[in-house]
Amino acid sequence: MTPAAPGRVALTTGEPAGVGPEVALRAAFGMDIACELVGDRAMLQESAGRLGLPWPPPRHIDIAHEPLAVAPVMGRTDPRNAGYVLRVLDRAIQGCEAGEYLAMATAPVHKAVINEAGIEFTGHTEYLARSCAREDVLMLLTGAGLRVALVTVHIALARVPAAVTGERIGRCLDILDEGLRTQFRIRRPRIGVLGLNPHAGEGGHMGREEIDVIAPAIAAAKARGIEAIGPIPADTAFTEHSSEGFDAILAMYHDQGLAPFKRASFGKGVNVTLGLPIVRTSADHGTALDLAGTGNADPGSMREALRMAAELGAPRTSHLPPGEGQG
Repeated sequence: MTPAAPGRVALTTGEPAGVGPEVALRAAFGMDIACELVGDRAMLQESAGRLGLPWPPPRHIDIAHEPLAVAPVMGRTDPRNAGYVLRVLDRAIQGCEAGEYLAMATAPVHKAVINEAGIEFTGHTEYLARSCAREDVLMLLTGAGLRVALVTVHIALARVPAAVTGERIGRCLDILDEGLRTQFRIRRPRIGVLGLNPHAGEGGHMGREEIDVIAPAIAAAKARGIEAIGPIPADTAFTEHSSEGFDAILAMYHDQGLAPFKRASFGKGVNVTLGLPIVRTSADHGTALDLAGTGNADPGSMREALRMAAELGAPRTSHLPPGEGQG
């Protein structure tokens, strides 16, 4: 494979039958950010023609060719291309680890079709963690003035209470605090920690997780120098008055954090994976199979993901210790 030019962002093109190739192309063409589109060259050329984009691409865009197994049919996923989707991810990950890319920004993939191909896959975040040999990583969504991280991600709601342990909350707070300091350059991050139950358990009347698990984890984090506040009732945490006092909010489960976040920022939000040895951002939406091939997919979130990948991956002149920097 031809090495990427220095200072570029790897931009993966995701599920070939979805909107990933379209939003990746429109993000790359719409911004003056050096990047390398990772995907099948013929597919990208065909998509560019459909969108009225010039080919070959302008000089700030390169192509890292990965061949499809079969030509995609827009809107119809095919398990035969599941291996291709993962090879695209692997190429970007390996390029970041080797220093060929500053960072990677990912277009959406379709989890179900990868599983249909007999490959266990629960999502980008988990796949990146395994690929980079990291036991603990953290999903952080940022946009519309909010940053929301999740203690649990892609698990059934019935399994959430058992998964919300003091150890897991503490590790999430460690990763979140470090990521806010080092990647986002916030001097002393303030982190709001949500309760699990309605009204944060209401003094134990609606559940004891806040008393027995969450509050002790917050106290332990404070003892380590992390400015964590809570447990906070989730139904009021995202009001303008409450959320503006925090640099990030740590939610206990997927929809608790992402439902209000996407209501506020859908189409412009960015998913950042903290705790990796590389910088990874992603669009905050799915494959939108119903829009594939129509030219109507909104590239706003993908553009923000590309912009943020370039910003977070840019070389730093110094590594600021906790307590220093801006924010």
